[in-house]
Amino acid sequence: MSPELLPAVVFIISSFIAFSTGTSWGTFAIMLAISVPMANMHGADITIVVAATLGGGIFGDHCSPISDTSIISSMASASDHIDHVKTQLPYAIIGGVITTVLYLILGFFG
Repeated sequence: MSPELLPAVVFIISSFIAFSTGTSWGTFAIMLAISVPMANMHGADITIVVAATLGGGIFGDHCSPISDTSIISSMASASDHIDHVKTQLPYAIIGGVITTVLYLILGFFG
């Protein structure tokens, strides 16, 4: 894998894991053990790769309908849970796409 692409790929994979499991902390535990050695092996900037791992975990957790924070937020606001997730997704996805593009730029020019 190209070290220039590693931050963006790590962000996307971390996002997918966090979305699927509903936990950011679990994603951190899984992905930091994988992404830091990969960054060392490929010569990528470790700081950016760690940031991509943490950011992807938070992004995926925020978008996940099974995340404890999403469930508690909808319960606290007395709104329908699925409606809460649907209203949060457009804003989060825009932020996630912008973040992925910025990680690509940082990977190539950072």
